[in-house]
Amino acid sequence: MNPIYLFAFFISVIVCDLAIAQQKAQSTPLNSGQYHVTQSWSQEQNLKRAYLVRVPAGPSTRPEKLPVLIFLHGNGGNARNAMNGFVRAHARLASRFITVFPEGYLRSWNIVSERSKADDLNFIETIVREISRFSNVRSDDFTIMGSSNGAALTNQIAIESNLPNIRNYITGVSPLNVWQYDGRAFKAKGQDNAYRKVRKPAPNKRLLNISGTRDRLVPYGGGPSPAIPAKGGKLGFIAAETSTFLWAREMGYRGRQLERPTSRVGNVEIFEYLNGDVIHCKVVNAGHGATHEIREEILLDFLNKR
Repeated sequence: MNPIYLFAFFISVIVCDLAIAQQKAQSTPLNSGQYHVTQSWSQEQNLKRAYLVRVPAGPSTRPEKLPVLIFLHGNGGNARNAMNGFVRAHARLASRFITVFPEGYLRSWNIVSERSKADDLNFIETIVREISRFSNVRSDDFTIMGSSNGAALTNQIAIESNLPNIRNYITGVSPLNVWQYDGRAFKAKGQDNAYRKVRKPAPNKRLLNISGTRDRLVPYGGGPSPAIPAKGGKLGFIAAETSTFLWAREMGYRGRQLERPTSRVGNVEIFEYLNGDVIHCKVVNAGHGATHEIREEILLDFLNKR
């Protein structure tokens, strides 16, 4: 056989195999269990990084397509404990969403000065791409939610990711830090965590921030954390209300920063921009555990709004 035709034949076989594999994934439902993404970087080679998937019970035939919420634990946490705690606290949400719990390398996410140097943006984006192919997944309705160090990564993903699958971001007790927004522009982290390059976040995203007014680790009014390290000192933060305003402005809001809440639910003051597409939840008298004081209805109302 002519070598040119032989080469074309092999290429067609490869393309066909890829198409069959993709079609098979699209006709197969995602199941609960542990999955892995293999990554290599300066600290590890071919490490299988785990993430847990929990699919709520439903019909076994013609399964319903469900939205996906990926939850990123805080520093010192792990995927298993995060899953158990999240499902206990958010039973209704967990019955309506496929929930995913990735494991941070060295129990942390690589932001500014963490011990981990892993490429967490690539890790989470790979999870989104893999999960979105399954038949019971609503591929255009992903939410990334993080707590503390996990919320810092959520902010970084919102700054850098262009994946169309991700619709919502929820940041618990970690507004933008001063490396992610330098007072003039959003910044990409870069491989050396230098945050040199200006980055334009993808448009038309939705964001909800939760912060406590008595947070002793991440000050509500902004400024350096008394405990979180960064290059040259302690990690500085943008004031929580200002951080949310910056996101609203980036997503198209043209008014002034809100000085008063638009509504209240218990001890939570709610500041809504863009008809509720960007929200700040000010949890009065709450500390670094402020995320736990947000009623499930607030999260569900935000996530279900179209």
